Amino acid sequence: MTQVRPTDQEFLEFAVKALVDTPEDVRVERKIDEMGVLITLDVNPADMGMVIGREGQTAKALRTILRVIGARNNARVNLKINEPEGSTRGERTPRPEANVAAPEVKKSIDDVLGDMSI
Repeated sequence: MTQVRPTDQEFLEFAVKALVDTPEDVRVERKIDEMGVLITLDVNPADMGMVIGREGQTAKALRTILRVIGARNNARVNLKINEPEGSTRGERTPRPEANVAAPEVKKSIDDVLGDMSI
């Protein structure tokens, strides 16, 4: 029995449609040139954040998996995510630092030795 391997394009389309809220707006195009395979992805502007992920981790994971699929098929696969027309990026607000150290309190040797009770 022969197994049919899903192509890189089919994989990406399946994965992205599972991530987004409007899967009918997902468009995947595949082009082959001298540099390898270029897959371009178009999604609804509201779903862009889901595809990119926090600090780009979802997009990075998708690219990594596509490279593995390409390596199995002896091809170099790259992913380009097109920014939708009319999309605006929200202003980036800095995250509150979770690891803020308490202010350093300087003690003299006498204070430290006084704290140590033998």
